[in-house]
Amino acid sequence: MRLRSLTLACCSLTALALPLCAAAPHAALAATHHHTPSGKPATSAQTQPEPDDMIVAVVNSIPLTKRDVDNRGKLFALSTGLPVSDDLMARLRPQIIRQMIDEKLRTQEILSRHINIAPEQIAAAIGNIEKRNGMPEGTLRSHLAQDGVSLTTLIDQLRVQIGWVQVLRQELGPRSRVAAGDIAQRQAALKREEGRTEYEISEIFVKVDDPRHAEDELAFTNTVIEELHKGAPFPIVAAQFSQSQTALDGGSMGWVQEDELDPSVVDIVRQMPVGVGAVSNPITVPGGFVIVTLNGKRVVGKEMGHMVDIRQVFVGFDTPLDPQHVTPQQETALQKAMHISQTTHNCAEMEVANKAEGEKRPGNPGELPLERLNPQMQSVLSELPLNQVSRPMVSREGIALLMVCSKTEKNFSNRSPSEIADQLMNERVEQAARQLDSDLHRRAMIDMRVKLKGA
Repeated sequence: MRLRSLTLACCSLTALALPLCAAAPHAALAATHHHTPSGKPATSAQTQPEPDDMIVAVVNSIPLTKRDVDNRGKLFALSTGLPVSDDLMARLRPQIIRQMIDEKLRTQEILSRHINIAPEQIAAAIGNIEKRNGMPEGTLRSHLAQDGVSLTTLIDQLRVQIGWVQVLRQELGPRSRVAAGDIAQRQAALKREEGRTEYEISEIFVKVDDPRHAEDELAFTNTVIEELHKGAPFPIVAAQFSQSQTALDGGSMGWVQEDELDPSVVDIVRQMPVGVGAVSNPITVPGGFVIVTLNGKRVVGKEMGHMVDIRQVFVGFDTPLDPQHVTPQQETALQKAMHISQTTHNCAEMEVANKAEGEKRPGNPGELPLERLNPQMQSVLSELPLNQVSRPMVSREGIALLMVCSKTEKNFSNRSPSEIADQLMNERVEQAARQLDSDLHRRAMIDMRVKLKGA
């Protein structure tokens, strides 16, 4: 998480929160027997289900209800594109309760510091979700309602994320600014590290309060791994459930060297394949379990690649595309995209054309690292001559046209001062967050109304 963009950190989470509008549904979960919220198979001896307003915990006199927990579970299932099943909910439930207890404590700390979350901040975060998912403005509420999720569930999560960022800024105080001397010291250290291996890693951290009773946390970690194997996107699961501050960046730790990692993590990443979406088994680390995926691997000082400066025109559809029933508006959009591709000859004209289409997506996404893009995008951009419009790329939401304005070679292992500052700040923020979370738990009065092992 970058402190200089802390006010936008919630957008990092929420931009990941609802991708299913633009993506094909993931494979359905295997059929399961009906389970009760306790995770045990239902029997004919059982009577009435637990009421939605049943209190599962009281945190400093503030109740946490079964409805709160169930809504958060539905939001997770919706955001990953996985169907809700009683079995999945039963396995997620203990960890959701723990996470929501943490959020209650954080909320109370936010209020005690008189930190006000302006409605405009919440509205901007929700608007960011809609924009990134190609949804018309103001439609997120109805989209969630279709799946039985209240918008309040997402708003509560956003409010905690935004407020906690401001709490951490207060905690850091003068340390919230990285001095030039700190950057120079890290640059000198990196220079000495040339020839060593670096890893680009994403993580999901599951906190364990009592190492003597970690059965539930381990079971939850294994459940997360199962869902990742079934297609749940790693950044979204990290944003929803990881209890590390890297959750705000979808679990991304950035580039790290072996001496910056726990030895048990090093042993695993040395053996993992790169960039294929492989996820580790649960790794025991101080304070809990971690799941990692390896996005990249390089030798310090020796990673050449290309930066591409591109422009985009997006012609949107009024309704999601059904290939079997193409609407007149969608036919017109395709004709318009073909006309743009034939009459546009430079990047300035691309920006003008995108503005004419309402700038539904950024006309200038900025410079992108070619080798780090997904394979489909790499194949389009790597072969595209400069100042030539790509073939139309059709999605459910509309048609995208791309143009490469310039392509330059770059040594990606050379970190800029701003990247080094980000990494230093990440370390400070993570340390401050863990210390403050620990302090809040130590001072709290938590009354568990359901039995959680180790709680």
